[in-house]
Amino acid sequence: MTAPPPITISLPGLFGKFLRFGALAFGGPVAQIAMVREELVDRLGWISSDRFNRLLAVMQALPGPEAHELCVHMGIVARGRLGGLLAGLGFMLPGFLLMLACGWAYMRFVAGNADLVTLLTGVQIAVLAIILRAIHKIGGHILTNADLWGIGLVALVATVAGVPFWITLAVAGLAYAANLPRGAAPIILALVSLAACALLPASPDTGIVQTMATGAAAPLALFLAGLKGGLLTFGGAYTAIPYVRADTVGRGWLDDAQFLDGVAIANALPAPLVIFATFTGYVAGGFAGALAITAGMFLPAFAFSMLFFERMEALLTQPRLHSLLDGVAAAAVGVIGATLVDLALVLHERMTASLVGGAMFLAVLAGAYRLKGAWVAPALIGAGAMAGLLLGGNL
Repeated sequence: MTAPPPITISLPGLFGKFLRFGALAFGGPVAQIAMVREELVDRLGWISSDRFNRLLAVMQALPGPEAHELCVHMGIVARGRLGGLLAGLGFMLPGFLLMLACGWAYMRFVAGNADLVTLLTGVQIAVLAIILRAIHKIGGHILTNADLWGIGLVALVATVAGVPFWITLAVAGLAYAANLPRGAAPIILALVSLAACALLPASPDTGIVQTMATGAAAPLALFLAGLKGGLLTFGGAYTAIPYVRADTVGRGWLDDAQFLDGVAIANALPAPLVIFATFTGYVAGGFAGALAITAGMFLPAFAFSMLFFERMEALLTQPRLHSLLDGVAAAAVGVIGATLVDLALVLHERMTASLVGGAMFLAVLAGAYRLKGAWVAPALIGAGAMAGLLLGGNL
């Protein structure tokens, strides 16, 4: 085998290349990774195909948006740590600027507009259907045996019951990594969850960030909320939704309708889906809040690739760590499911015609399953918006 040719690209050229990737990053991580691979591996030969596959496997085991982490790593391959920083910034910048503009337009023209209530209700119904499809897709890759299914289901029930996410994730990971007899890990998680319900005060989230709430959307609190989401994004960007929601909606800085609108907009932009955090931060704390929560959300993606990749790669060869991450990821699927339940209940209370809304949900869900391509999520959200506008008070 011959070694890949040396990479000759200037730092401005590197930034421009990944800026272009970011401007064309429609369709979620699968499409984004395919675009990067076609250009940098198949066409330019920066690294071999086998090495790219190995890197992708490592990135998928780490928290954070894997497409962004992959861009940072490829930047390091080309021009060292500074190249990684420029590559990551270039990839995220188009989506970040677009989301800032969307947040401004939303607060200026959409929020509080009674004429747009049913339109936004249609959007929110579509988003819930897309999230349900995402849970199924994520779960199909993570819940690969009966124990992991059991962990996911117990985590869902425990989260709905108010067990803090950090207890659920920690116990699930440790119990599954202990290599206990079949069925023991879900039972241990259930017993610990029952004890937590009995001993801890009822709260949607009793984590560190929650205790720092001060009643105002301070940039530091938003940064920590984003950091928690970035550190706990296992199995896809949708896993960040419950943690960011708990630290923003849970404090009253915005409501669930606004939160769902942000997720909907993120589905339509060329960016990692976690860019919804930028919208959330803007609504909760203006421009400073958007910067703070975005910095927190993307910091792990930069840090793991730029600082700890070699060590993490070595650690990930250990089967026990694989089991720990598998258990955490299975519990994260349950946490997302619980968030979907909570959001659906909130939306149901605002609707005047549940049967019509249910029919819309099923129609969008069918489209999410049957249709393929980068255009599907934006198209379904647009269809939900149009249906909500046409139905008006009948929704």
